[in-house]
Amino acid sequence: TDTPAEQLSTPASRFLDSLKEVVDTHISDTHLKMDDLGVELGMSRVQLYRKVKALTGLSPVELLRKIRLQKAYSLLLNSDMTISEIAYEVGFGTPSYFSSCFKKQYD
Repeated sequence: TDTPAEQLSTPASRFLDSLKEVVDTHISDTHLKMDDLGVELGMSRVQLYRKVKALTGLSPVELLRKIRLQKAYSLLLNSDMTISEIAYEVGFGTPSYFSSCFKKQYD
C-alpha cells in the first residue's frame, strides 16, 4: 500500500503544486494571463482550463483570484503593509476591486 506521503503526491496534487508555484512567482503581475500560466506549465489555455476545473471546480481565473486573496489575507495578518500595498502586491490593479473581491471571499 502507499504511504500517506505517496498518496499526497498524485499527478493531480503535483499539478496543483506546480500551478501554485507559477502563480506565486507571478502573483504581483496584474497582467498575468491564463495563456502565460499554460505556457509555463506546458499546456494550452484550454487544457489548463479543463484540468483546473476538473480538479478544483473553479475556473483558472477564479482559482488565481482565490490564491491571491489567500496571500492577501496572510499579508493583512502578518505585515504592516497598507491595504493598497497588499492589493498591488498580490496582483490586483486597483485597491477598490481588491476590496470588493476580498469582501465577497471573506464576508
